[in-house]
Amino acid sequence: MNNNVNNPDNPMDLTGRHVIVTGASAGIGRAACIQASKLGARVSLVARNAAKLDETLSFMTGAGHDSYVQDLAEIDAIDSLIAKIATERGAIDGLVHCAGMSANRMIKFSKPEFVEQIARINYFAFVELVRAAAAKKRSNDGASYVGISSVAAVRGDKTQGAYSASKGALNALVHVFAKELSVRKIRVNTVAFGMVDTDMYKSFLDTGGNNEELLREQYLGIISPEYAAKAICFLLSDAAKYMTGGTLNYDAGVLS
Repeated sequence: MNNNVNNPDNPMDLTGRHVIVTGASAGIGRAACIQASKLGARVSLVARNAAKLDETLSFMTGAGHDSYVQDLAEIDAIDSLIAKIATERGAIDGLVHCAGMSANRMIKFSKPEFVEQIARINYFAFVELVRAAAAKKRSNDGASYVGISSVAAVRGDKTQGAYSASKGALNALVHVFAKELSVRKIRVNTVAFGMVDTDMYKSFLDTGGNNEELLREQYLGIISPEYAAKAICFLLSDAAKYMTGGTLNYDAGVLS
């Protein structure tokens, strides 16, 4: 059971919580690690690039953080990774799956191997992360698991078929996982972001994306990674203790 003491004056406090963040080497994942550390969490960082993980660690506050190099496309290795982290670092209080892949292709070029490649990181890896983390003694009761979704799950544009489907699958999945894990008060949610100022946004601009049109739809502006991280940490925290099986739309107006 999660024995961390709640702070009624700051329900976002994560002091003493052990949180795993995938995709921790850049973008939203890096920002989530930094924000969680500011709120007192001990963070286990997961990504493929050791040097970039070290960079993320250099930006974090507090002590007790560690990194693990793992390609999450290797689904069969996830169980042993989670077992190793839980054994070395203690039971899990939070899990955030920020690792993801975005690649656009028209339907005529979206062969099964391409669709599966997107799904392996965006969807299948989350399924296995949750399955592995929820195993007996690996997570504390009251833990929170968060998957990173997108407004594309409900408003996908041309060429986004594989990406949109993988994010929509995440949103559907949490309804089921939340019910199954409720006996241990483990919460499972997604957060659907609009465009965040990460490499994905830069790629959008570099490939001729229409920024004016984007901002007409996303009328509160491009989301900063720092604020994306705050939304994630809200779901990890006691401030969201009654939210499970749902999707938090953090979209700067896109879905309004």
